[in-house]
This record gives sequence, C-alpha cells and structure tokens, in this order.
Amino acid sequence: MSDENVVDVGNSSSNKNYRKYIKAGVSLLVLILLLSVLFTSMMIVKEGEYKVVRQFGEVVSIKEEPGLHFKVPFLQTATTLPKKKQVYDVAQKEINTLDKKRMIIDNYAVWQITDPQNMIENARTVINAEARMGEFIFSVIRTQLGQMNYEEIINDEKSSRGNINIRVTEQVNELLSRYNYGIQVDDVRIKRTDLPDENEQSVYRRMISERETKAQEYLSKGEAEKNRIIAQTDREVQEMLAKANKDAAEIRAQGEQEAAQIYNESFQKDEDFYRLYRTLESYKKTIDGETTIILPQDSPYAQTLSGYLGQ
Repeated sequence: MSDENVVDVGNSSSNKNYRKYIKAGVSLLVLILLLSVLFTSMMIVKEGEYKVVRQFGEVVSIKEEPGLHFKVPFLQTATTLPKKKQVYDVAQKEINTLDKKRMIIDNYAVWQITDPQNMIENARTVINAEARMGEFIFSVIRTQLGQMNYEEIINDEKSSRGNINIRVTEQVNELLSRYNYGIQVDDVRIKRTDLPDENEQSVYRRMISERETKAQEYLSKGEAEKNRIIAQTDREVQEMLAKANKDAAEIRAQGEQEAAQIYNESFQKDEDFYRLYRTLESYKKTIDGETTIILPQDSPYAQTLSGYLGQ
C-alpha cells in the first residue's frame, strides 16, 4: 500500500469523527433549546396568588387554580398578584367632629383582590388600588365622624348610630364596587384617635375644669344629703324623746296615783302611825348631823318628839 493511500484513509476517518461530533453538538443544542422552550412555557400557580398572563402587554388569561400551567414561550409573560388577605395601613389624617373638635384618625384596612381583571383594567397596579381604597376610607370616615360628637367616637358604646367600623366598611365596599376596582375590604378599624398637639393643653385644662366642677357638684350634693340626714335624725330623736317623756309622765302619774292610794289605805288603818311615819320621813329630809332646831312647845314636831321620847 502506498503512502498516498494511507493518508486518504486517515483523512476519511477524521472527517467521519468530525461529522459525528457536529451532529452530537447540534442534537444537544436542540435538546437544550427544547428544554428551554418547555421551561419558559411552564408556570406554577401557588396558593394565595393569581398568575396574570399577558401578550404584548394585554391580559390574555388569569390563572387562579394552584398547580402547573402553560403559556406561549417568548410571546407571553406572567406576573403575580396576591390572592390572600392583606393589611393596608391608612395614613393618619385630621378630621373635625360634629361638636367642632379636631381629631387625628389613624386606621388600617384588611382587604383582598376579588376580581384581578377589573383590578388591572381600572387600578393597573396594587399600589394604585391601595391608594384609591385609602382615599375612599378617609372620605367615608371623615363624613361619618363629622356627624358624631367626640364622646361618641372615643366611646363607641355610647353611640346611637351603631358600630362605626361596620358602617365604614360597608360604604367603602359600595364605592369600590361602583368603580369596578376588583378589590374588597373585609374590615376597617380605627387604631387610634389623637388630638392635635396644639389642642392638647387646652383640652386638658378644660377636662380639669370640668372634673373640678363635677367634684364641686358632688360635694354640694353630699353636703345637702348630710344636712337632710341630720335634720331627719334630729326630728326622729325629738319624736322619740317626746314619746319617752310622755310615757314617763304617764308612768309617774300612775305611780303617784298608786302611792296616794296606798297612803290613803294606810292612813285609814292607823292615823297616828301614819302621822308618825310622815313626820319621821320629813325628819330624814330636814335633819342631819349638824342641824340645830329651835321649836316652840306647841309645835307639832315638838309635841310628837316629846311624846315619843316620853314613852
């Protein structure tokens, strides 16, 4: 075999290997391209989210069910919108109450997207939807609180209009539905009500004055009640004393009557003994250890005493 034939055989073998590598590379490239197309056409929808599919900027479909979904690769794009409930902290603002008091209201809202198609068409973005919702909330709260006194706002139990949070939620949802924003407010809550800084001191002074007036009113009522109780007690005491004196006088009169009757009965039995007894009783009251008595002879005392000593 000549050298020329050897070279030809070697070149032919190299060409075959080269073509084989090219085919393998092209096959691999095609496989990678197919996998890339497959992966770019796939999208996963998770719980609590919407997948919005757009083609040339226009919404062509919205995927809500969780799981694996497909789109046209390179032509369609997918964005995510939240489906679960969210909390929006509304910026605090100042309002005027019915009794002309200024208040700073700070509240929040719990909301969710219920119709992503309408939300995109009318609000465009979540940020814009929250901004419009915040405007509606402030407008409704300003109207509602403007019809209430300060005391009704800070103590909702004293309000005759029902729960303000429920009323605000209902009216905000009516506005959102009217303009087809595709969102719904589940709850609006007032977190805090404050007075403007420049009004706090005057309100504190007025509160102190009102409390002092109330305290004085209580003291006056207490003093009047005390005087009433004292007067009533004095009257009852006087009535009790009068009744007691009356009963005592009746008992005394009855006793004196019984004593007189006993004396009469005793006198009738022995007049001399009775005179002697009465005389001796009078001696107890008129004579003591230092008493000097000068009596004439014809005195009943002298005669009785002389007769008693003579015996």
